[in-house]
Amino acid sequence: MSEKPRAFRSGELARAVGISTDSLRHYERLGVLPRAPRTTSGYRLYPPESLERVETVRHALQLGFTLPELAEILRIRDRGGAPCRRVLGMLEKKLHVLQERIAELQQTQRYMESMVSEGRARISQSQSGEKAFLLRSLNGAPAPATVSREPLRRKKRR
Repeated sequence: MSEKPRAFRSGELARAVGISTDSLRHYERLGVLPRAPRTTSGYRLYPPESLERVETVRHALQLGFTLPELAEILRIRDRGGAPCRRVLGMLEKKLHVLQERIAELQQTQRYMESMVSEGRARISQSQSGEKAFLLRSLNGAPAPATVSREPLRRKKRR
C-alpha cells in the first residue's frame, strides 16, 4: 500500500527548493504557483507537485525567463493547453540574445587583453614609483563596441 505524498507548508517548501517564503508568496501573486489552500489556522498547504514546479521555475529563471513569462506559460499548461511551441520560440530568442552577449564579452575580453599588454609595457618603461598614467590611458582608449540587445533579465520595477 503506497502512502499519499503529503502537502508542504510554506517554510518546508521554501527550504526544500532554497528560496524564501516571501518568494513563494510572490510566485502565488504572479500566478506562477496556484493559490495554496489554507489550514484552519491560516497556514498555506502546497500540494506535493509544487516542489517540482518551483524547481522548474527556478531553473527557467536561470535560463533568462521572467516570472511573468513563466506565469503565462504555466497558465496555458494548467488550463490543459500545450505551450511547447511558445516555450521553444522563447528559448530560441533567449539563446540568440545569449550568443550576442557572449560575442560582446569576447570582444571586451580582447580589448582588455590589449589594455593589459599596453599597461605592462608602460609599467616596464617607467621607473619604480614613477606614474605610468594607466588610469588616464583608459580614458583615451576607444571602448569596445557594445551590441544593442535585450537584457537577459528585466530590471526590477520601482
